[in-house]
Amino acid sequence: MPKYQAAGSRRPYGNTLLVVAVAAAGLNLRTAITSLPPLFPDLQTRLHLSSATLSLLAATPVICFGVVSAFAAWLNRRYGEEAVLLAALILLTAGLLLRGAAPGVMLFPGTALAASAIAILNVLLSSMVKRRWPERAGLLVGIYLTALSLGAILSSLISVPLYRSSGGSVRLAVGLWAAPAALAVLLWLPQLTYRSARVAQEVGAAPEAGRGKAQGPGKAQGPGKAQAGIKVYRYALTWQVTAFMGLQSLLYYAALSWLPTIFQDRGDSAVTAGNLLALMGVGNFATSLVVPVLAHRRPGQRALVVPSLIGTAAGLAGALWGPLGSAPFWVLVLGVSQGACLGLAIFFTMARAPDAGVAASLSAFSQSVGYLAASAGPLEVGLLHTATGSWNIPVVLLLVLCAAELGTGVLAGRPLVLPAATEAVPNPTRVSETERTRRAI
Repeated sequence: MPKYQAAGSRRPYGNTLLVVAVAAAGLNLRTAITSLPPLFPDLQTRLHLSSATLSLLAATPVICFGVVSAFAAWLNRRYGEEAVLLAALILLTAGLLLRGAAPGVMLFPGTALAASAIAILNVLLSSMVKRRWPERAGLLVGIYLTALSLGAILSSLISVPLYRSSGGSVRLAVGLWAAPAALAVLLWLPQLTYRSARVAQEVGAAPEAGRGKAQGPGKAQGPGKAQAGIKVYRYALTWQVTAFMGLQSLLYYAALSWLPTIFQDRGDSAVTAGNLLALMGVGNFATSLVVPVLAHRRPGQRALVVPSLIGTAAGLAGALWGPLGSAPFWVLVLGVSQGACLGLAIFFTMARAPDAGVAASLSAFSQSVGYLAASAGPLEVGLLHTATGSWNIPVVLLLVLCAAELGTGVLAGRPLVLPAATEAVPNPTRVSETERTRRAI
C-alpha cells in the first residue's frame, strides 16, 4: 500500500473535519434556490418581471446544473476534488453576493453563477465521499443530504418574513445566503491538506502497478487527481441511473418552484405558502439521512424506490386537489417521498460505480444529462399554467412523469455495478457475484 494512504489514515481529527466540511457544503446546496420561490410574487412586482421571465428564473438553476455538471469529472481529473470543491464554494459565495448587491441587474447572472457552483458540488461530493471514507459512504451521503434539507427548510422559512421585516429589501432577502456559503469556504480549507500527498501518490502508483498490486475497494483511496474512467454512456445501467436522476430532479424543482404560487392561488398567504414549502423541506430532512443508510445495507434498492414514487404522486395530487386544510399533510408526504428519491438518486451514482473515478464520471454524466432534461420541468409547468390558466394540466403531466420515474427506478435499483476502468468486462457486474463488488457498494 502506498505510504500516503497510511499517513492520511493517521491524520488526527481527519474524519471529524471531513464530516464538518461535507455538512457545511451540503447546507449550501439549495439555499440559493429555495430562497427564491416564496418571493416570486414580490420579485415579479418589485423587479417588473413577466410571467415568462419568472418561469425562466425558476428553470435557470436546473439548466446550469445540466450544463456545468458535464465538466465536473474533467476538473476532478485535472485539479483534484478537494481543490475543485473549494473553488466551487468560493464561486457560490460570489454569486450570492452579486445578486444581493444589485438584484435588478445581477439576479439572473448571480443565480446562474451560484447554480453553476452547486452543480460541481452536486457531482464531486459523492465521489469524494466514496474515495475518502468508502465504508461509511452511505452515512456521509446521508449527512450532506440532511444538511441540504436543513438549508432548504431555513431558506424557505425565512425568506418572506425577512423580506417583510426589512421593509421589502430584496438585497437582504436574496443576498443573506452568502454568509453560510462563506463559512463553508473556511470550513473546507483543512481538506486542502490532503492534496499534499499527490506527489507521493503519483510516485508510488507506478511501483505498485509494476508489482501487480491493487488497492482494496473497501480502503480509502488516496487524494489527488482521479484516474480516467470508462465511457459510462455505453452502458444501459448508466442511462437508467441518469433517467432516474433527471425525472427525480424535474419533479422536485417543478414542485419547489411552483408550490408556493399554487397555494397562493388557492387562497393561502405568501407567509403560509413559504411555510408549506419549508414543511416540504422537513419531509426531505426526515428521509435524507435514513434512506442512503438503508440503501447502503442492501445490494438492490427496488424496495425503496416503489414507496418513494407512490408517495410523490400522492403528495402532488393532494397538494392541488385535496382540501386546503389538509395541505400540510400532503406537502409532508411529498417532502418525505422526494427526499427519499433524492437520496436514492445520489446513492445510485456512487453505488453503481466500482471506484471513485468511475463514480465521478457516472455522477457527472447522470447529473449533466439528467438536469438538462429536468430543466424543462419548472419552465414547462409555468408556461402550461400561463397558457391554460389552471394548474390541473401541469400536475397531471407531473403524475405521468412519476410513473416513468418508477419504471426507471426499478431498473436503476437492481444490484449491478459498472465495470472498473482496468477491467475488460463488457457488461455491468451483479453485486452478489463477487466480494469485490459487494464491498465497493
